[in-house]
Amino acid sequence: MTDAATTAKTAPKGRTTKSTKTGAAAGNPFMDFEAFAMPSMEVPDSVREATEKGISQARDAYDKVKSAAEEATDMMEDSFETSRQGAVEFNHKAVDLAKTNTDATFSFWKDVVSAKSVAEVIELQSSFARQQFDALTSQAKDMQEFATKLSTELGAPVKSAVDKATKEFKVA
Repeated sequence: MTDAATTAKTAPKGRTTKSTKTGAAAGNPFMDFEAFAMPSMEVPDSVREATEKGISQARDAYDKVKSAAEEATDMMEDSFETSRQGAVEFNHKAVDLAKTNTDATFSFWKDVVSAKSVAEVIELQSSFARQQFDALTSQAKDMQEFATKLSTELGAPVKSAVDKATKEFKVA
């Protein structure tokens, strides 16, 4: 082939020989092909408005879901912290009660060892049993009250979140 033959090559079928501003000059070599050319058309205002309204509603819905998720996370963090603090307090109370009961038992055995007669041992044992029964009854009542208080405190963030969500859904 000669130089004249290569320069005389014609454009491929379907290709226009004119270069447009939006075609190859703009960096898109496919715009010169008629098959890839996009027809110019106007988007109706109603479609544009509907699209914008849909996007706005999607953003609003996303904001609401994000807000609800953040509130749920905060509620869970509050519940976990309250639970942790309550468990620590409950364990401290249980250890204190165990110490009190252990001290009473050691005191009882100290008195039993120093007793002079069997009658005195029986009297000490009866007195100790009565005192321990009263103490255990009181301790059980205190622990029950504390557990009830703790469960109420644990449920408070959940209850407030449910109440708030219920009010928001009634409004919506």
